[in-house]
Amino acid sequence: MSADRTCIIFYLLSTVSYFIHNGNSQEAADHCFSSEFLESLSMSMKITKAGFHRDLLYSVEWGEVDHDVKALLVQKLPSGVYMDEYQLETLKHDTGLEVLLDSKVDLEAPEYLSSGFTALVFLSGKHEATVPVHGRYHRPSNSSQKWVTVEIEPPRLFLRSDQCVLPHHEATEAPCTVRNHSICSWLEILRLEDTGAVSLEIPVGDSSMILSVCVGTVLTAALSCVFLLRSIWRHGTF
Repeated sequence: MSADRTCIIFYLLSTVSYFIHNGNSQEAADHCFSSEFLESLSMSMKITKAGFHRDLLYSVEWGEVDHDVKALLVQKLPSGVYMDEYQLETLKHDTGLEVLLDSKVDLEAPEYLSSGFTALVFLSGKHEATVPVHGRYHRPSNSSQKWVTVEIEPPRLFLRSDQCVLPHHEATEAPCTVRNHSICSWLEILRLEDTGAVSLEIPVGDSSMILSVCVGTVLTAALSCVFLLRSIWRHGTF
């Protein structure tokens, strides 16, 4: 009987401890990310410049808070664009830009031989970032189409604070920083005003011009060779 009573007491203590822990976690999460704080959140995404080389401008704003809050944008990008990891590394040292790519990106591949990828943009300090993005070459068109439109959907927004302990069912695991040395619990913000997708137009080649372009290229190369040989023959020493 005493053994059964001990088991019951242990079970009750474990249950109470569980609810206390989760209750404290929920209170901490509510304290850090209150309904007033969440209502003050806003996010914007714009695209600037022209041609193949553009900038994505991100900005996240929120009301006053008595503790540090870190923001993470998870941006999915289609195969029609790419980010240059070497350029991002340079900008990290020069401007403090923090972007982590989820996979190796082939900088030279055209759109039809590429796949989409995800970029993690860490917003620290200013809560804004300017991230360069580049258009890929697309397959030449056999119609009158001269431009192709590439749409970029708005990113997902995640927040965390070192003073918060998120409940497991609300937490999403992601790298703590751009260094990707550890994993932290982030809270995804779902009820944001839809900022809408941004798009860029990229020129495409005309496949009906392939023959004339090839002939012109060959003739130009041949004439250049003839000119060089003629100059060597006239001015060279044999």
